[in-house]
Amino acid sequence: MINLLAQTGTAPGEFLDGLKGVGAGLGYGLAAIGPGIGIGLVVGNAIQAMARQPEAAGMVRTTMFLGIAFTEALALIGFVVFILIKFA
Repeated sequence: MINLLAQTGTAPGEFLDGLKGVGAGLGYGLAAIGPGIGIGLVVGNAIQAMARQPEAAGMVRTTMFLGIAFTEALALIGFVVFILIKFA
């Protein structure tokens, strides 16, 4: 790695800052996969439940929005954590 730094003329601090940025972006991308899948499952199952029992659509819709909010909170937490890693 020292030879790579010497060949490119980059200071070690700049190189490590670049690696932090790449790691933060990769980490957030991976952290967004889980909530994306979770929201898809929540909405899909809610639509299926509303199609089977239309009279319960109001209650199912309310529960669906709560599930979406909690799942989206995980994505936001992942975003904040990886931004903190980048700038820490």
